[in-house]
Amino acid sequence: MLVYIKNHPSHAGKWIYEGFRRAWEHEGHTVKFYSSFSELTNLNEKFYLMAVDGTINNNMAIKALKKAEKTFLFVQPNSFPHPWGTHPNFVSGCPDDYIKKINLIDNCHLWTWVDDHKFHSKWKQINTLPLAFDSVSYQDMKGPNRMFDVCYIGGWANNGFDEKKQIMLKHFKEFKNTNLKCGFFINKNLSHEMENKIICNSGVAINIHDNYQRILGLDTNERTFKSLGLNGALVSDKVTQVERLFPGVEISETPEGMVESVMKMLDRADLDEFKQNNIKNVMENHTYINRVRELISL
Repeated sequence: MLVYIKNHPSHAGKWIYEGFRRAWEHEGHTVKFYSSFSELTNLNEKFYLMAVDGTINNNMAIKALKKAEKTFLFVQPNSFPHPWGTHPNFVSGCPDDYIKKINLIDNCHLWTWVDDHKFHSKWKQINTLPLAFDSVSYQDMKGPNRMFDVCYIGGWANNGFDEKKQIMLKHFKEFKNTNLKCGFFINKNLSHEMENKIICNSGVAINIHDNYQRILGLDTNERTFKSLGLNGALVSDKVTQVERLFPGVEISETPEGMVESVMKMLDRADLDEFKQNNIKNVMENHTYINRVRELISL
């Protein structure tokens, strides 16, 4: 089956939908990225469509959604708490009259990352599919020696309110006052191979979320799955979805607590076994291949 995925040339969407692409191909499908719905409306072959709600604003888009064998439409909230609900990053760009049309399309299945759909009140039934681990692109590259005691790889990721940078700095400052060998790489554009090696060959990985994720607790970032899928030992700040999906993950509510948790985990006598159990759980339940299979079953 052909699978058409909306092209995301930049930001997190690029990495997420590349993960989906590799998963669809792993399952035997042919994937193409599209930029405009005009590319789809005259197709004669059967296809699946992965679209996003903010691009649905004309009848050609509706025609493409109907034409697909199945459409998997990622939807944003139609309302979101303040202050985030004032920014377009956090609310759907789909006009109300098109939401009503989408809700009538039987072969269109709606999905989102979040656990609670109370902010999606204008949409029909929505399915929760959290982010996942790209098990095709990332592989076990563990070597004989530990590169770092603790690692974190990412960017400042300003979501429109620049909340995360200050949260990250507070945590990194606390780690700076320890004797731990820290592999913290922010906006360093590491190669894929180097990122893979660092996460695999660190004692513990840490994860830090946006402020809205901490307060609402409805979704987690991709780093959760990558850290557990490659390293297996994760200390995360407190986010409810992380606790729901991975009840064994060490949770910290303060920078000081995160440092303590990392040190405690590094001292575990069963650390290797603990890591392998977590890696096994991710590989069996939380890869993009799993998510693709969930989509097909809708």
